[in-house]
Amino acid sequence: MIRKKASGLVSIKVSVSLTFFCNCGIIHATDLPAVNLGLTSFYDGAPVPGGPGWTGSIFYTHYDAKRITDNKGNKVSIPKSTTQIDTTALQLIYQGTGGPLESDWGVSALLPILISAKVEDGLRNSVLNANDGVADLSLGLYLQSKPIVRDGKIVFSQRVEADISLPTGRYSKNYAINPGSNFFSFNPYWAATYWMTPKVSISWRAHYLWNAKNSNPSLKSYDSGISEVQAGQAIHFNYNILYALNNKFQVGINGYWLSQFTDTKLNGNSVSGRRERIQGIGPGFMYGFSKENLLVANMYFESDARNRPEGSRFNLRWVHKL
Repeated sequence: MIRKKASGLVSIKVSVSLTFFCNCGIIHATDLPAVNLGLTSFYDGAPVPGGPGWTGSIFYTHYDAKRITDNKGNKVSIPKSTTQIDTTALQLIYQGTGGPLESDWGVSALLPILISAKVEDGLRNSVLNANDGVADLSLGLYLQSKPIVRDGKIVFSQRVEADISLPTGRYSKNYAINPGSNFFSFNPYWAATYWMTPKVSISWRAHYLWNAKNSNPSLKSYDSGISEVQAGQAIHFNYNILYALNNKFQVGINGYWLSQFTDTKLNGNSVSGRRERIQGIGPGFMYGFSKENLLVANMYFESDARNRPEGSRFNLRWVHKL
């Protein structure tokens, strides 16, 4: 039986730099759950804009996959494998002060929603079909370091966060694409930003992903005899370089990379040939309307896919200091 897959699946000045604390899982039909692939980018290691208190974010993502790949990166052998997915996500962050290790503490909550999924397998969607609705809730606890300042200018800032994704989203084993994963995931990360000059910065975010067992796996993705699935462990990495044209408008290059490094287990047995991999790169920009309102857009073109879709991804984010 062929395994079917689809997935859906920022400074005005330094004082207005933008960070998204986001484990942005949207939907999944791969073994791995959907994770933050490029949803956070510029100034990712910097504190939230506007200082301590509440910050809200709205995310929109359009994903357009023209093919689904096998373990060798070749297109799977169903007649068609096109997927268009639109998602949104609502995020709330609270930045506190006076945490341990000379850092500030904070908490975050993210609720993604699958708005629509248009899939076409050429077989009246008997292989690929989609279920929309509210996705899994993600909660996080983080420590934000005090920025390192030299000659009155910030040169480095970093953050560590422990995120957990709860299986609260809509899920049915009769669909290949679901908003929810039906299992817990632990997805901690380290994010950092380094200012090479006052106008040029590089940022990155390195994640580790561990997944619990799914005791009710999709009948569209697995043989009927499979009663338990545990996706393998993975690492994924966001990166970017940004140039400030002026105090409001900034442009850059952003990318991401994901690699599964342990085998998925089916009915408790490790199965080779299912490890997932993908990378994407493209342009992006950030515009600051004010210290409290920022808009970020990122475009990614994917390549080197293994056991998952390959296409293009557009992300749009608005951040508002409450």
